[in-house]
Amino acid sequence: MAPRLRGCLLLLAMASTWLAAADVADAGGGGRAVFNVTDFGAVADGETDNSRAFLRAWTKACATPGRPTVFVPGAGDGSYLLHPVVFRGPCRSFMELHVAGVLRAPPGLAAFRGCREWVHFSSVDGLLVTGGGTFDGRGSTAWPLNDCPKKRDCKLLPTQSINLGRVRNATITGVTSLDSKFFHITVAGSHGVRIHRVTIHAPRDSPNTDGVHIQGSTDVRVTDSAVATGDDCVSVGPGASDVEVSGVTCGPGHGISVGSLGRYPGEEDVRRLRVANCTIAGTSNGVRIKTWRGGSHPTAVSGLVFEDIVMSNVRNPIIIDQEYCPYASCRHESLTVWVAGDGEVGVSVQEQRPSAVRISDVAFRNIRGVSATQVAVKLWCSEASPCRGLELRDIDLRFVKRGVATQSQCAHVAGGVVGGTLVPPSCI
Repeated sequence: MAPRLRGCLLLLAMASTWLAAADVADAGGGGRAVFNVTDFGAVADGETDNSRAFLRAWTKACATPGRPTVFVPGAGDGSYLLHPVVFRGPCRSFMELHVAGVLRAPPGLAAFRGCREWVHFSSVDGLLVTGGGTFDGRGSTAWPLNDCPKKRDCKLLPTQSINLGRVRNATITGVTSLDSKFFHITVAGSHGVRIHRVTIHAPRDSPNTDGVHIQGSTDVRVTDSAVATGDDCVSVGPGASDVEVSGVTCGPGHGISVGSLGRYPGEEDVRRLRVANCTIAGTSNGVRIKTWRGGSHPTAVSGLVFEDIVMSNVRNPIIIDQEYCPYASCRHESLTVWVAGDGEVGVSVQEQRPSAVRISDVAFRNIRGVSATQVAVKLWCSEASPCRGLELRDIDLRFVKRGVATQSQCAHVAGGVVGGTLVPPSCI
């Protein structure tokens, strides 16, 4: 196969394809057209690249009216090897990808030259991905190539497992994402996305394997899902607004995070996020806002609510970190003074100028459970733009070691509202 064809196979389902003849198989459900990938040459032997067969099935379905389905049957112990594919719209009607079998990514990164995603949906309006199947990213073959956890100026692995790009009115439900090479599910430039009852799993030491990453998108819901991974269970990036995360079980991982923000110029604001009714267990953070030091673009974060959340043996259950930098090379240069809830004063090392990201109107309500760190509430804001309008209400976080009280720490917090039970005592 030519090198270009070994890269992303790009499907152009434009208006001209609507005139193509469709091979219609009646599913017995009101005449709905079902396109079985095995009828287009797909083989579940774990060795044959099935990307062409999948794209042929999508092309036929995309040109068919009446809510067609691309069907990937189960195959016992077999699996479908799938090289990077782009399922592109617009299509003639609502599309369904029904995955009952196991899709497996190629090992390593050789097949991903020129590609940023494994399974990419682009410019589709009306999409359902379901079926009880598994997207196996085979991340263990690529994680050793990822030096980003150790090196600041690294090259990100271009291998998100499932990507929704410029998609509208889409639902992913009832599927499993396993061992992604990089992010599991990414929602970018999209609107009206529902991720419901999905299972996401990767080892706790797998690098940059965020469960669901959302950026540049509006009206996104992540609900009733289980995420166990090596990075953020859910991460909300620049340009995200009107996002809800509820009923999510998170852990292991790095918690549920906004950010990181402030590293790159021109980042858009994050507004109106609600995280509720979640359980977070055994993670390195609970609910977190993280922004890089430095930067000149004043990105704003506002209208965030974290409520009704249970923490179980979580480090940093509540944290705003505007000095975020995971690399040892960052920890130099200047100092930040902080004040704890009991009046204790401390000093931390800070690199570069303070973060330019503005944080305001953030509420933490009814958050309870066990903290694995004595500092259970850390509100570490920017000297250049102190946090405003913070709320702590009904917080009950006990230290894992009985008899030792938890603490809160604040830096550059310009007032706020507190109420109800407050364990640890508020530092606002």
